[in-house]
Amino acid sequence: MEELLKKDFYFDLPEELIAQDPLEDRSSSRLMCLDKKTGEVSHHIFKDIIDYLKPGDCLVLNNTKVIPARLLGVKEDTGAAIEVLLLKRREGNVWETLVRPGKKCKVGARFSFGDGLLKAEVVDVVEEGNRLVRFEFDGIFEEVLDKLGEMPLPPYITHKLQDKTRYQTVYAKYEGSAAAPTAGLHFTKELLKKIEDKGVKIVYVTLHVGLGTFRPVKEENVLKHHMHSEFYQVSPEAAEAINDTKKNGGRVICVGTTSCRTIESASDESGMVHAGSDNTEIFIYPGYKFKVLDCLITNFHLPESTLIMLVSALAGKDHVLNAYNEAIRERYRFFSFGDAMFIS
Repeated sequence: MEELLKKDFYFDLPEELIAQDPLEDRSSSRLMCLDKKTGEVSHHIFKDIIDYLKPGDCLVLNNTKVIPARLLGVKEDTGAAIEVLLLKRREGNVWETLVRPGKKCKVGARFSFGDGLLKAEVVDVVEEGNRLVRFEFDGIFEEVLDKLGEMPLPPYITHKLQDKTRYQTVYAKYEGSAAAPTAGLHFTKELLKKIEDKGVKIVYVTLHVGLGTFRPVKEENVLKHHMHSEFYQVSPEAAEAINDTKKNGGRVICVGTTSCRTIESASDESGMVHAGSDNTEIFIYPGYKFKVLDCLITNFHLPESTLIMLVSALAGKDHVLNAYNEAIRERYRFFSFGDAMFIS
């Protein structure tokens, strides 16, 4: 494949279809089912997902937890307002961050948050202008962060989130994400229990979602786009359950593009998933041959994003764009707090 053009993944999305707030009941969002072979679509409520899962299937969920990674503070020398977004812990109390406005934040610049409860100093400037920042505080960093930090909602959500827990899945466990694995936001504990009772295996993997998820594809030729690196971990139990499912003829159904990218990164050419942890920069676009994943539960994504490219790799670009246009006609809600799609 010589070239894959960004504009081929464009669709016209009315701004009012971008969901600004989560629904009261997580599992009452809408669900579009898309048959990846025929392109046929049907319309449901998310809790109906149970009717599409079969005994012997394996549901793969990403149990990463979003940290309140957005810090609002001031520069110590000028008192100018500053925003620091935590991207990745490098070591100890040094984090790779995105600082806005960044231009004047050279090495040595100092910030204060929460009237000095948390202080920070820029110690290096790294790729893409990100800053390495060393934090100073008393006590436990996570507790200070929980007090001062805000959830780093994606740029297209302009409403303030009233309840921090609504940007977490009900099974979030390991802290480290700058964004939620949003396909998982539709599940309630009750729904997961019903799914398990039906004879579906539920396994958890971990991928810490970076803000690169929202980074627009700038290259017109998609193949030149460089994916950001994200840390993932697959336990021996999860690997074994997924491999057993494949061996026994069950389907591996990933909840979200992050679970998908995790198991595709952790598998070999023959489709065996291996336990362990690593960083992945896997970029999945049409032409990719899936090694493990059979079906995907996912939200509706931005035009020209790497996520709609991944979905198109699974169901075919024409099927996906037809389904998206149908979703727009039917007034589905898009993105993080929006409705869901099941591709089978």
